[in-house]
Amino acid sequence: MVVGTFSVNADDKTPENEFRVGMETAYAPFNWTQTSDAHGAVLKYGEKNSYAGGYDVEIAKRVAEGLGKELVIVPTQWDGLVPALTSGSIDAIIAGMSPTEERRQVIDFTDPYYESRLVVVTRKNSEFANATSLADFAGAKITGQLNTFHYSVVDQIPDVVYQDPMKDFSAMRVALASGIIDGYVSERPEGVTATNVNENLTMIEFAPEDGFQTEPEDVQVAIGMRKNDPLVQDVNQILAGISAEERTELMDLAIQNQPSASQEGEMSLWSTLKQIMSEYGILFLQGAGLTLLIAIFSTIAGTLIGLLVGVFRTLPQSDQPLTRFMQKLGDWLLTIYIEVFRGTPMMVQAMVIFYGLALAFGIDLNRTVAALLIVSINTGAYMSEIVRGGIFAVDKGQFEAAQAIGMTHTQTMRKIVLPQVVRNILPAIGNETVVNIKDTAVLSVISVGDLFFQGTAAAGTNYLFFQTFLIVGLIYLVMTLSATRLLRLMEKKIDGPDAFTKVEEPIEGQR
Repeated sequence: MVVGTFSVNADDKTPENEFRVGMETAYAPFNWTQTSDAHGAVLKYGEKNSYAGGYDVEIAKRVAEGLGKELVIVPTQWDGLVPALTSGSIDAIIAGMSPTEERRQVIDFTDPYYESRLVVVTRKNSEFANATSLADFAGAKITGQLNTFHYSVVDQIPDVVYQDPMKDFSAMRVALASGIIDGYVSERPEGVTATNVNENLTMIEFAPEDGFQTEPEDVQVAIGMRKNDPLVQDVNQILAGISAEERTELMDLAIQNQPSASQEGEMSLWSTLKQIMSEYGILFLQGAGLTLLIAIFSTIAGTLIGLLVGVFRTLPQSDQPLTRFMQKLGDWLLTIYIEVFRGTPMMVQAMVIFYGLALAFGIDLNRTVAALLIVSINTGAYMSEIVRGGIFAVDKGQFEAAQAIGMTHTQTMRKIVLPQVVRNILPAIGNETVVNIKDTAVLSVISVGDLFFQGTAAAGTNYLFFQTFLIVGLIYLVMTLSATRLLRLMEKKIDGPDAFTKVEEPIEGQR
C-alpha cells in the first residue's frame, strides 16, 4: 500500500494512489456485504460498518497491492458498473463479469481471473429436479440476469418458456422459491451458494455434450477497465502471478466464509428476524437515516423551488419589451423543466444526471449530493404545479384589495398570498414527503446507500429475502407514518384551536 499525497488525474478523476473497484457486493460468493472486517473484508466506500468480502475482493486486493495502490471498494448496482467505469467514477470492474464481445466494444478486459461452468438452479420438488440435459427442461419457465450472458443462452433449451430477465440474483431466487419460475441460469459458485443456504433448491450440472454450448470467454470472468487503459498490461502480469491452485483455494474459502454459509438450520420467523437485525441492523439504521435525510431535505428544497417558480409565473407582464421578452423566455424554460421532470421516471433522471455529468463534463458527484440534487429538482417540478394551484385558490379580490391600498406585487405575495398558499398546500407537502421517503429506493440505480440499497445487499448475502424485506418494509412504514403524523400536527398547529366560542348579544331581559 502506498501512502502519499492525493493528486487527481484529470482523465481518471480518482486519486492516483487509489484503485477504485466497482462491484455489487450482493453476488455471493464472488462478492457480498457484511458488518465487520472478518476474513479480510474491505470497508465499502462512503459507508460505515459496511464491508465487502468475497472472491472478487480477494482478487482486487492482490491487484491493488501489485499496483502499489490503496484498494477502495465502490458498491455499484450491476447496471451501473459500465457507466461508472466509463465516466471515471471507478477504475475497474471486478464483479464476476464475463468479457463478452458486446462489452468489449465499450470497455477493455484483462485476462480471465476465474472460469466456471453454467448451471441451472431449480427447486428440489420441481419436475425438473432430476434433469441431466438441457432437453429435460423443455417446457420449463427459465430466466437469467438482465444484461448478462446467462440470459442469452436460455434459447439453447428446447421448447423453453421464456421469462423476462430479472435485475439481479436476489429477484430470481425469490421468483424461484415462490414458483413464479422453474429455474434460472447461473454459474457454479453461485449455484453452490444457493443450494447450501436453501435446502429446497438444487443445482443441475451437465456433461459437456448435454449442457450449454459456450465459447471460452463466455464462462470466464475478467476485470473490466476503460478503453486503452495503460494499466491493463500491469494487471495482466499481476493476475499471471496468481496460480490456478491459489485461485481455486480463494474460491473455496469464499464459499466457506460467506455470511450465509454460517446460518443455522430451520429457525422460527421471529428468530430469523432477530438474527437479521443483529447482523445487519446497523446498516438498516444507516440506510434509514440517509433515506430520511434525502426525503426531508428534498421536500424542503423542492417546496422552495416550487414557491419561487410559482411567484415568478404570477408576475404581471412588464411594459418594457426586453423585460417582457425575458419573462416569456423564463416562463418557457420553466415549462420545459416542469414537463421534463414530471414526464420522466426519477430512475432515468438519476442515471442521466449522475453518469451524464461525469461523461459529458467530467463532474464526478458524490452519490449523496447527487441524490439530494436529483430528488430536490424532481420534487420542485411537482411542487411548482401544486403552488400554482394554491395561488389560483386565493380569491382574486385579495389581489385587487392589496393593489388598491398601494401594495406591490412582491408585498402582496409575501404578506397576503403565500401564507395562505403554504397552509393550503400543507397536505400536498406531506404527501410529497411520504413519496420521497419511498422513492429514494430508485436511487439504488446509482448505488446510493439508502434503506433499500442496504436491504438488497443484505438479502443478496443471507438469501433470506422475505424476512429481510419484511424488516425493510416495516422500517419504511414507521418512517412514513411518523412523517404523516408530524405533518398533521403541524397543520393543526397552524389552524389554531378546533373550535371558537361565539359570544352572542344577550336577549333583552336576560343578564
